[in-house]
Amino acid sequence: MYNSLIEKAKTEHNLSVDEIVEVLSNADELLYAAADEVRHKYVGDEVHLRGLVEFSNICKNPCEYCGLRVQNKDIERYYLSNKEIIDTAKNASSFGYKTVVLQSGESDIYSIDDMEEIITNIKKLGLAITLSFGEKTREEYEAYRSFGADRYLLRIETTNEELYKKLHPNMDFQNRVNCLKIIKELGYEMGTGIMVGLPGQTLEMIAKDILFFKNMDADMIGIGPFISHPKTPLKDEANGDFYLTIKVMSMIRLLLPDINLPATTAMETLNPNGRIIALKSGANVAMPNVMPVFYRPKYEIYPNKICINDSPDKCSNCIRGKIRGIGRGISETQGTSKHYKK
Repeated sequence: MYNSLIEKAKTEHNLSVDEIVEVLSNADELLYAAADEVRHKYVGDEVHLRGLVEFSNICKNPCEYCGLRVQNKDIERYYLSNKEIIDTAKNASSFGYKTVVLQSGESDIYSIDDMEEIITNIKKLGLAITLSFGEKTREEYEAYRSFGADRYLLRIETTNEELYKKLHPNMDFQNRVNCLKIIKELGYEMGTGIMVGLPGQTLEMIAKDILFFKNMDADMIGIGPFISHPKTPLKDEANGDFYLTIKVMSMIRLLLPDINLPATTAMETLNPNGRIIALKSGANVAMPNVMPVFYRPKYEIYPNKICINDSPDKCSNCIRGKIRGIGRGISETQGTSKHYKK
């Protein structure tokens, strides 16, 4: 049964909730192969590298799964100056990356004027800019876009409102959705995503998440496994399953064939070949870290992150070697999503 559903997804790029659940419950290698075939057809064989700049670990939110949550008093907080962020982006450019991802916890430390200085100076380097620091006002999103920001990643983590509220105390699910709509309206490449294996999450919820992405017309989707953090209320929960995460990612490739889909770093925390497996199962993006080694352990969203003691040049050489080792090329472009329409 599920074999025919994979074929249907591969050709029609559409399944119902029940059909998605059927595939996720049963399929494995056939699903990965189909996703890899669709990836090859729609986005090609080149992998896009994004230099990741984790510029602050300060966060005002109480998310129950995240090591950066405001209640974690055992973490050493930091934030980079505007100049340090720009200099880190320059370093990313020196490694040949065509895009930087500016990511942080959600806070109000950086003003609109700060972001204007940061974004305009990075744009002078000829880089595309992805921003990822949470919910902002429409005016702030408009300002960042006017300064030259190209993309915005705002993960929703689950589209089940009841589970969302449980995991995000005092946060507004509908505001998160509205932010994604605003991001899309303003002409960003819009990115979102979920964690797989969250406590209380079901396959039906995941199937509805995937159809939410399709309905929202997302341009890029980040999928990673839930990894429990010892300084959170979910510290005793089991980690998400690596292969279910890969299945979900592969299914997304089948139903949204021309989006950008990263092989996320968290996958490699659970499996030493995680990013390679992901790249062979539908992914076409990787995000090597360009932060100085001093800061990396402090950005502990989840424990046991890979590469926290590796220099940016070592990370660059490592991921390039892995990509070439599976016969894939490395893009020399900014890697705009094939799905994106201005």
